[in-house]
Amino acid sequence: MLKNYFKIAYRNLQRNKLRATIHILGLSIGIAICFLIFNVVMHSYSFDQFHPDKDRIFRINTLTDWGDGGSFPNSGTPGPLGEVITDEIAGLEEKGRLYTMYQALVALPATDKVFGRTNEVTFADPGFFKIFPREWLAGNPETALLQPESVVISEASMHKYFPGSEASDVLGQELMFVDSDSIYAKVTGVIADYTENTDFIFRDFVSLSTIRTQEQIEWYGLHDWTSVNSSSQLFVKLAEGVTPESVDEAFKPLIVKNMEAEDDGEYATSFFTEPLSEMHFQPNYASTHVSKTFLKGLIFIGLIILVLATLNFVNLETAQAISRSKEVGIRKTIGGTRFQLISQFLVETFLIIFTSTLLALAFVEGLKLIFSTYLPQDFAIAYFSLTNILFYTVFPVLLTLITGIYPAFILSNYDPQRALKGEMTRDGKFSVGVFLRKNLTVIQLSSSIAFIILVLVLSYQLKYVTSQPLGFDKEAVLYAHLPFMSDPDKMLQLQDRYNQEAMVKRTSLSGSLASSTSLWTSIVKVPVDTTFEELSIQVMNVDSAFVGVNGILILAGEASIDREDEIMVNAKFVKEAGFSSPEEAIGAEIGYSQKQVKIIGVVGDFHSRSMREEIRPLLFTYNAPYFQSVNVKLNSDQNLAAAKERLEEIYLTVYPYEEASFSFLDTQIDRFYQEDMKIKNVLGFACALAILISCLGLFGLSSFTIAERTKEISIRKVLGATLQQIIFLLSKEYMILVGVSFLIAIFPAYYFLNDWLNGFNSRVDMPYLIFALAGLGVMAICLLIVGIHSYVASQTNPAKVLKSE
Repeated sequence: MLKNYFKIAYRNLQRNKLRATIHILGLSIGIAICFLIFNVVMHSYSFDQFHPDKDRIFRINTLTDWGDGGSFPNSGTPGPLGEVITDEIAGLEEKGRLYTMYQALVALPATDKVFGRTNEVTFADPGFFKIFPREWLAGNPETALLQPESVVISEASMHKYFPGSEASDVLGQELMFVDSDSIYAKVTGVIADYTENTDFIFRDFVSLSTIRTQEQIEWYGLHDWTSVNSSSQLFVKLAEGVTPESVDEAFKPLIVKNMEAEDDGEYATSFFTEPLSEMHFQPNYASTHVSKTFLKGLIFIGLIILVLATLNFVNLETAQAISRSKEVGIRKTIGGTRFQLISQFLVETFLIIFTSTLLALAFVEGLKLIFSTYLPQDFAIAYFSLTNILFYTVFPVLLTLITGIYPAFILSNYDPQRALKGEMTRDGKFSVGVFLRKNLTVIQLSSSIAFIILVLVLSYQLKYVTSQPLGFDKEAVLYAHLPFMSDPDKMLQLQDRYNQEAMVKRTSLSGSLASSTSLWTSIVKVPVDTTFEELSIQVMNVDSAFVGVNGILILAGEASIDREDEIMVNAKFVKEAGFSSPEEAIGAEIGYSQKQVKIIGVVGDFHSRSMREEIRPLLFTYNAPYFQSVNVKLNSDQNLAAAKERLEEIYLTVYPYEEASFSFLDTQIDRFYQEDMKIKNVLGFACALAILISCLGLFGLSSFTIAERTKEISIRKVLGATLQQIIFLLSKEYMILVGVSFLIAIFPAYYFLNDWLNGFNSRVDMPYLIFALAGLGVMAICLLIVGIHSYVASQTNPAKVLKSE
């Protein structure tokens, strides 16, 4: 019986090639999108899920509340918290501490071999490996990190530092790590590398007890409860039955005990637990975190595309059900049961969906190539994994039931006598099929219109913010990062070398770029009458050439600073500090960093961060040892690629053991809107698919419904109807459907866009004209498809159509 069902289903598909093609193409697109998103989501949620007792592991985060300035979560914690947490808070089975090194230089003193800089080195205490146990190839996990100047390395590091050695042979070998100072550490353990997906990228673990002198503790900021650095991270493993909420509550008396309250009696700092499962969706060590909002958006888009494809199927099948009425009538007359008819149609549906699934797998590889820059770097689809095999088997069955059950019931419910006479509608009676088809069409068109509106408005806003003046000159400015805590003399040597090049206009040293994601904030005390008023400000560490290199406007005073007791400020600072003009601010002294500093210059306001944020009061200070970037302004009409290569060559002459990598400042600025561009491009692709699927459905539906009205068209032609009248008659219904779809689409589109646009300090007004253009565009596409079918139908000779009447 089942074999017979498949045979009949195959013949039906062969007989209706257009219908089968529309179904398979539409469904395969929807399934391909869903399959790819399914694997991206599974990949994202797979990180660090292999650790034992993972549900009891949490990272402690810090939340700083600046009042009107907003709240800022930080994955770091103050150093003293890690010291006392197990004594002060009950219910903690274990604690583990990390202090990550940024761009640490690794060398082998025995051979003077330098391995370059890496972010894969961290300080760690013994508790870390108790929370996150590893396979030990050599060494004692209980004692390996107890003593200062000890280091545990991974198997990959062992092969890199000591090629050809066995794990037991490298114990006792000495490695040098250069951070703020040189650390000579002996290898006390070798661990196996993780093979699973993890955000813990570290391969070298230096004992945290190495940081033991008061000078070192203060340098790393581990001495003060108010010092919060994302490098200092704290993990805890809760005891059985202990809830994270109880730990969060226990932090409150700890804060009262060790921190000072604000003037209003509230505490600016609080601590909270973050589940290990959430770490991948927050800034992490590997900088590969995924936005959960973006991930949910992908899921939502995938479901919409699949729903549109499913609606196509249901819509077209219910419309074409009348053409199969005689088949149903004959089968019922010769003894076919309703169950057999439903089974037959579901098998036919399954055959379509199964074919679509096979085609979808081919589409997936194409989608991976198109969106390779949007996918995780290590992303790969394991087609024969258990989860994907379940997808292949369960998903087609579920989709068969969802898409096929209603058309199957419609077909199997036909009355044999009426079906054989071709009387499938009753005059004056409400038709569920017609009502459903119209509403499904409205849903499809609404989705298409909404997608078009979203993409056009996102593009409009992004074009607007990227074309706004920034307040500085970003063109032909290149930058490179300097080694951490580099010798100031070497930095000046590099600056001089660049200034000697004919292609270079000017060079500056700074702690950050003119515009970047970096944000250093502080408090200054501005004299007001006989008292001081505190002002929250942004700080940038720059040299005397910074203003000139970046083309920042000078409003008053000098444009350069080279002393630690002198500062420059921006116009926003002048306004909020209460000065009547930039000239009045020159020479004024304010309290900053526990000393009095003098304002020697005022610059114009510029956007040091993205257009989402308003310009902050800004202070330029000079602190040479903490410069982290070199900024080079090139002369005009330079070959940028050749200039970049030359700058990197000079860099290596001063820092031979570093990696020379120059980037363009305007590229850094473009990264501000990288997430928005991703959203826009993904929505654009979804928009194209939604339109394609809707057009396929509209093409199939209109071709069928117009074919059903061929006799009506012929009679109207015989009675003198013109081509324009016939086309208008057939298109009128679809124009009404597009109008209703437009009214439905504008509300969700407006809601999303209004919320998104409010996230920008500089934004366009809601462009309602774009809404109208999107509706007119879909109307034009709809009329084109219906018009073509109407024209073809109207050209048929009435004599051939009416000869049987």
